[in-house]
Amino acid sequence: MKRETKQNTNLVTLGDPKSEPKHDTPKKGNIVLIGMPGAGKSTLGIVLAKMLTYDFCDTDLLIQRRCNDALQHIIDTQGAQSFIDVENETLQELAVSNTLIATGGSAVYSHEGMLHLAKIATIVYLHISYEEMLARIDNLHERGVVFRTDTKKDLRELYQERKHLYERYADVTVDVDSLTISDAANKVIAALADNT
Repeated sequence: MKRETKQNTNLVTLGDPKSEPKHDTPKKGNIVLIGMPGAGKSTLGIVLAKMLTYDFCDTDLLIQRRCNDALQHIIDTQGAQSFIDVENETLQELAVSNTLIATGGSAVYSHEGMLHLAKIATIVYLHISYEEMLARIDNLHERGVVFRTDTKKDLRELYQERKHLYERYADVTVDVDSLTISDAANKVIAALADNT
């Protein structure tokens, strides 16, 4: 796999960094979103970054750039464990400030990477129900979903396995079932304010 060392090229500056944030921001300076596929990590992340005047970073895009390949193709050709290894390295190398970081759903399989994120960020678990996840995702086999074993689990098993990991690493859990992006963003901001 082709790897690049410069990782911060996928940061998107949203808003004037000199302006004061309109909301209370976490003490650690960064916010990480974790959760199942379909929870809205990338979409909600961009909206939150704008509202909080943060930069935005999507770790899935960093992995694609690092490997010069699409996520699903990496998983299909290199295997799930190889993908998890690259994801772990990518998370451990993140060196950002005032950034909203959207992770891939499998980030929680990267223990060292998650420990690094916990040091530099407040970790927010965007919780959705199993039924909501099914309703939101329609391209599961194209979006780069990692199943840790070669014998693919069914989605319910994957949901249960990851749910416990998300809960373990989260500083804040926000239920975003059936919420619009705007309502979910406001709920996350309120939860972060309660956590400061």
